[in-house]
Amino acid sequence: MQTLSYSEFSRRVHREVNATRIPVNGTIELTNRCPLVCSHCYNNLPMNDLAARRAELSTDEHRRLLDELASLGCLWLLYSGGEIFARRDFFDIYDYAKRSGFLVTLFTNGILIDERVADRLAALPPFAIEITLYGRTRETYERLTRIPGSFDRCMRAVDLLLERKLPLKLKTVAVSVNRHEVFDMKTFADERGVEFKFDSMINPRIDCSQAPLGVRLTPEEIVELDLRDAARIEEWRRLANDFPNEPRAELYDCGGGVNSFAVDPYGNLTICVLSHVDKFNLRRGSFAEGWDFLLHNVRSKTITRPSKCTACGVKSLCGMCPANGELENGDPEAPVDFLCHVAHLRAAAFGIEMQPHGDCEYCNGGEKESLITEAAARLECGDVVPTYLTQPAAGCSSCHPRN
Repeated sequence: MQTLSYSEFSRRVHREVNATRIPVNGTIELTNRCPLVCSHCYNNLPMNDLAARRAELSTDEHRRLLDELASLGCLWLLYSGGEIFARRDFFDIYDYAKRSGFLVTLFTNGILIDERVADRLAALPPFAIEITLYGRTRETYERLTRIPGSFDRCMRAVDLLLERKLPLKLKTVAVSVNRHEVFDMKTFADERGVEFKFDSMINPRIDCSQAPLGVRLTPEEIVELDLRDAARIEEWRRLANDFPNEPRAELYDCGGGVNSFAVDPYGNLTICVLSHVDKFNLRRGSFAEGWDFLLHNVRSKTITRPSKCTACGVKSLCGMCPANGELENGDPEAPVDFLCHVAHLRAAAFGIEMQPHGDCEYCNGGEKESLITEAAARLECGDVVPTYLTQPAAGCSSCHPRN
């Protein structure tokens, strides 16, 4: 029996994966324009940005793209933004996608959904429609969106879709402004029999502006939210156990460029919605050309230098990927300190064993190890201080002796 070296085994697996690359699942961003001006958003532009509007793919260009995707075996489509209903021709594009046989999911903030829009969706329902909530109270919601009246319009959209029995899901992004209402939003969803999820990870803008990080939760606050949901903890533990970070040569280990892709409002094909370093403009060539050449080349990139991420056994707890490295560090291979901090704190709080994995500041003996042990102790005592409060919360004296 022939014994293969790891590098040769990796090359053979890579060849087999690329031989079966089919763009089954795609995200198409229809526009970056949005009626809201949320503090945390990574790609929103004003509704009246005429230059952005003129640069967006036309209705006919979207139809041609859909025809090509159908011929290549694509099945699942996600339409996102910005705000998808900011496009006046939304239903021209959506109806064409539905009648072409795609399973379509819609991401929206709901602000532009009125009875006419709800009726059109009911006539040709999507596979799923997800509305993002930004708070449970008007004060919190509009503090984040910065648009008066947006809370009531969102609540009305939820009612309109539920009245028509559309496949609605609700979600939120947990930030410093709405952290205290995350589980109130979950209760709101539960009372309506609607699935709810939340995510605490905030990215810089796709133009690399760090502005959204101003409302990002601290690692301690993120893990405190996790600890309030037993099912969430078990899911993190399952991820750590079932998906250990095996050594590999390839830079990417996601589905991007293998079975998934993203297209931005201006026709740029990329490996995902966050990574815009490598792109292929579909106005200059076919989707098949971009898929076969650009995304194949992106997926062929290999790791050029080892880092503490290379052998980290709990990488599934942080979500580190080349896109995160690009946005936060300008380098797809540079570890993101914030994500590393979160992963190690999750491991400590959830009782997940952390194996040594190189020169890591957060591991035993590292210069930031105390940040993990002290935060884990505070979490155990329920002594986390939210950033939205100006005064410290009362807590356990064994963690913080108070004078």
